[in-house]
Amino acid sequence: MDPEYRFSHKHILGLADLSPEDIQVVLQTAESFKEISSRSIKKVPTLRGKTIINFFFEPSTRTRLSFEVAAKRMSADTFNISNSGSSTVKGETLIDTARNLAAMNPDCIILRHPSSGAARLLADHINASVINAGDGTHEHPSQGLLDLMTVREAKGGIAGLKIAIIGDIAHSRVAHSNIIGFSKMGASVTVSGPATLIPPGIKDLGAQVSRTVLEAVDGADVIMALRIQKERQQDPLFPSLREYARFFGISQKVVDAAKPEAIIMHPGPINRGVELDPKLADGSRSVILEQVTNGVAVRMALIYLIMGGD
Repeated sequence: MDPEYRFSHKHILGLADLSPEDIQVVLQTAESFKEISSRSIKKVPTLRGKTIINFFFEPSTRTRLSFEVAAKRMSADTFNISNSGSSTVKGETLIDTARNLAAMNPDCIILRHPSSGAARLLADHINASVINAGDGTHEHPSQGLLDLMTVREAKGGIAGLKIAIIGDIAHSRVAHSNIIGFSKMGASVTVSGPATLIPPGIKDLGAQVSRTVLEAVDGADVIMALRIQKERQQDPLFPSLREYARFFGISQKVVDAAKPEAIIMHPGPINRGVELDPKLADGSRSVILEQVTNGVAVRMALIYLIMGGD
């Protein structure tokens, strides 16, 4: 790495904006922060006096709590706002709400929003740093980074691996961030799912498309199952959940087609028995809970780095 390198991003809006060197620094920083979560006293004064606002327009368990835990473990002051608790329900625009929040001088706003591009819009109109916690079907950069960290820990590296992502690719911001991130770090990515859930242009992000799951996972080092996002589908895009599970669910037969040491991932929440066999979700190959653990470390790293951490 260039000894003159310095992480210079004020916002984290998508992995498309980060270089491989940026990603490497985030992962290394996250690894150094991970140890804090194993201490008896899980707190350091790194960001004492800093103010962080979690502004979530969509339901979230892992991401919202993970960002809050990350900030508090570095002694930042955190405040949570949901859509139902903000003036947007009264007709106020996102920009006006954000400007009012910015007038209170927070250091960082973490935004989850159902519209693609919302985080970038926010970043263009306020002085505080913005972290995209998921915007529509666009990107979910912190999830992509924690997945990269989890794979690197399990496999010792990323370059040269084959990543198979199975499921609702069209509506998954996680899939988009992972395709971009893993491709930048030297892995190959193959996706599969019902034809109605494979968006046009997905190859432009760097992914290959397989018609069947068995073909997609053939020789794979990592199998990632994605949740069927019914809330983003205006019309039914496949006949039934039973048929989806039959043709695209991750079963033992599917796992047997991958490499013997292949790991199983899922960004959560899991629809057990639909996209993933429950036994596999809880089995020895699963790193799903490791993903959650690494999520806190990655989000600590992101908050630290955009606030000028060296």
